[in-house]
Amino acid sequence: MLRRPGRGLGSARLPLLLCWLRLCLAGGAAAPHLVVVLADDLGWHDVGWHGSLIRTPQLDALGAGGVRLERYYTQPLCTPSRSQLLTGRYQIHTGLQHQIIWPCQPSCVPLNEKLLPELLKEAGYDTHMVGKWHLGMYRKECLPTHRGFDTYFGYLLGSEDYYSHERCVFISAKNATRCALDFRDGEEVAVGFGNMYSTNVFTKRAVDLIANHKTEKPLFLYLALQSVHEPLQVPGKYMKPYAFIKDEKRRHYAGMVSIMDEAVGNVTAALKRYGLWDNTVLIFSTDNGGQTLGGGNNWPLRGRKWTLWEGGVRGVGFVASPLLKQRGVESHELIHISDWLPTLVNLAGGHINSTKPLDGFDVWKTISEGSPSPRKELLHNIDPMFVDTSPCAGIDNRTSSPQNNSFPWDDSIFNISIHAAIRHGKWKLLTGYPGCSHWFPPPPLFSESKILSSDPPTKRLWLFDIVKDAEERNDLSEKYPGVVKKLLSRLQYYYKHSVPVFYPDEDPHCDPAATGAWGPWM
Repeated sequence: MLRRPGRGLGSARLPLLLCWLRLCLAGGAAAPHLVVVLADDLGWHDVGWHGSLIRTPQLDALGAGGVRLERYYTQPLCTPSRSQLLTGRYQIHTGLQHQIIWPCQPSCVPLNEKLLPELLKEAGYDTHMVGKWHLGMYRKECLPTHRGFDTYFGYLLGSEDYYSHERCVFISAKNATRCALDFRDGEEVAVGFGNMYSTNVFTKRAVDLIANHKTEKPLFLYLALQSVHEPLQVPGKYMKPYAFIKDEKRRHYAGMVSIMDEAVGNVTAALKRYGLWDNTVLIFSTDNGGQTLGGGNNWPLRGRKWTLWEGGVRGVGFVASPLLKQRGVESHELIHISDWLPTLVNLAGGHINSTKPLDGFDVWKTISEGSPSPRKELLHNIDPMFVDTSPCAGIDNRTSSPQNNSFPWDDSIFNISIHAAIRHGKWKLLTGYPGCSHWFPPPPLFSESKILSSDPPTKRLWLFDIVKDAEERNDLSEKYPGVVKKLLSRLQYYYKHSVPVFYPDEDPHCDPAATGAWGPWM
């Protein structure tokens, strides 16, 4: 790890010295610029290369010229994916295994966790974040500029109006709904952006950061777009090409995907225009599967956002970079969103020995050279408190129902009523109630449809060969009881070594009535 030079060196010479040290340590190669673009709620079937009618020419071209990640996994929700991206650790190790951080919860990513931007700063990077935070904001210490980012511009909560940048929240302790601005530039409330569509505002800030970047230091830019999370809002011209889509939600959603695609193209063009692209690694990822209730689609995968089915956790993603040794290929190796931290820190020439034990792996050789993934196992989650806030029509939450099949597994291995899933090699095991289990074909020209699951309401355990059966249609748990037993033992191991769920009650002191803006209250 590099130490800061002593006072004998002039401050003006420090950037040059750090740059020189990086060049020596990297064998003459300058540390790459790192750009992570995170889409919100983008579904598997919402991009051109997966057969969607939604047009994504910029994403299609970037992915086609890079490495498309076809067995890439996220978490099924916003906060968990973002926390694992920035910590490199499973949510069972940070207490965030249940749902998300809601606006009035006094919670954030634990302050004793070292985040990706902190590690990159230690490696000499300028670090900037634009867009959605959603990792807690009840104390100033939780804010992005206290967690390693030099600058921050965006919103702190999970969703808001795309134009007014306000969020309305019902505060139960006060029996009142509060609507307030959620927009920050650094730690200050950002005003003057009313009636400006957030994707355009965020893209402009990202382009400005690229244009003004001093190239003697490498750049880390984390662009967490609001698109395509609800509410379904988009300038009308982006919906015109989709007049043939009669489903109103899907038509709005399609326009939102199109403007997001345009935004990524504009950011990439800026990297090229200002001379950064040839030494840039760009990662594009969704944060979870599409929300079918809000126009998204994951066909032919099962389930949706909030679920542990493939439609909730298998993510759209790719890496684009002139630094890739192989380009124009698909990777079918197992990769998870927690793998980005060790991958990027190692690319940066940094060190991870100051973090807590990581669950992520360095997968750069897997992506760049086509080497086998070092990841053989993936814990999707274990949530003993799971509640489906949007269950399938006619299906109740069933987390405490007994299992009913030929192999009544002994709960002494693992309590199969718990919402959990694990992947090991080709096998995927799910227990408890994984969430809405339907398959949702793309909304046709006139109405949305779905294919119902035939599983009995009491079913509590599934085993799939996920390599051959990505659609999760053929349960093999009765055929391979030995595999089931092994994976239940692995779930129990993770459960035993997890930290307690941290999911505090809402604090009415979050009320923004006095300030007119959501922000820290402690």
